[in-house]
Amino acid sequence: MTASMTGFAARNLNLDHASVTIDLRSVNQRYLELHFRLADEFRPLEPQLRELIHQRLARGKVECRVNLVLLPAASLDNGLNPAILERLEHWQSDVLQRLPGSAPLSVNEILRWPGAVQTAALSQDALNEATLAAMRETLDELVESRQREGAKLKQHILDRLAAAEAQLAGLQPLLPALAAAQREKLAERLRDALGESGHERLAQEVSLAAQKADIDEECSRLTTHFAEVRRVLNQSGAVGKRLDFLMQELHREANTLGSKSVAVETSRVSLELKVLIEQMREQVQNVE
Repeated sequence: MTASMTGFAARNLNLDHASVTIDLRSVNQRYLELHFRLADEFRPLEPQLRELIHQRLARGKVECRVNLVLLPAASLDNGLNPAILERLEHWQSDVLQRLPGSAPLSVNEILRWPGAVQTAALSQDALNEATLAAMRETLDELVESRQREGAKLKQHILDRLAAAEAQLAGLQPLLPALAAAQREKLAERLRDALGESGHERLAQEVSLAAQKADIDEECSRLTTHFAEVRRVLNQSGAVGKRLDFLMQELHREANTLGSKSVAVETSRVSLELKVLIEQMREQVQNVE
């Protein structure tokens, strides 16, 4: 299936003690370029995250964000830490004994004391395992997003390709008559210039001009390239680079067709082909 390089996916993982947010964004890029913005707890996971993305994507500039938010201690209902409270009580008694005028600790000060309120212990291994599993699901979502976009790109290219094929098909039946008219026009001009005495030279010039104006080869190559574009679009995997090369070849042939033009009809078709090819090329830039 044809895939785009543009996509977005996000997932929120709620654990007992924390919330993990994964955000993946991808845009066009010639190669696969990865950028990570990870919470400190997940920095050791970067090589594994990088490997997961490499397994699923071939091209594009991908930004990966993984954030960690610890849930408020009050919502965990783990109570107070008895060891810390005993220590504070001992310290306060000692201070008041030495400095009787000192104010005792307030409830707010006790609750804000580091470690006074118990929090759930974070198991880094469990957190990493859950995050990697969530990353795989987020990648699935990103791939699906890119494939949906790719299906639209494919249809856009196929529509323009069909229009280009129709332009070429409409021109080919006219070629014999256009070539005959060009030869007759050229022969008449040469007869006026050379007279009947230049009959042999006349034949040579007409033959040479006909060869230079012959566009059968360009038409044949365009037809072949059109068929190749259809074949590549039906392939799976990364096909964007191949399509980009084919667009360059199509544009080259359309240019040659215009440069050999000896009639309004061929000039018009050459111009229409270049417009359609450029429209296809713009979309191909988005294909993985």
